Amino acid sequence: MAFLIRILVSALAAMLTTYLLKPAVKIDSFVTALILALVLSLLNALVKPLLILFTLPVTIVTLGLFLFVINALIILLAAKIVPGFKVDGFWWAMLFSIVMTIINSVLIGLAGNN
Repeated sequence: MAFLIRILVSALAAMLTTYLLKPAVKIDSFVTALILALVLSLLNALVKPLLILFTLPVTIVTLGLFLFVINALIILLAAKIVPGFKVDGFWWAMLFSIVMTIINSVLIGLAGNN
């Protein structure tokens, strides 16, 4: 049940982030946002740990800032996979990742589902 609530909250966070970054990021509908939340959760569970492992030296040298690049790459990969979700470029993907993480954290905190 907690997983479903997190997916719904992530979909809502994606919709709010899209509203804030409207010209450069597009999501067609809430159903697309739900699919995006599912795809992002799968990519974060399967692909992101591998990327972190392969780029560990760069991540250490940059004191963890390279993780922002990995997050942006995950967003761009999700944009390729999910029809109806478009991001105009790498920097918009990075900004989308940062803003969505903040909104998602606030919404999870408000839901009381830590």
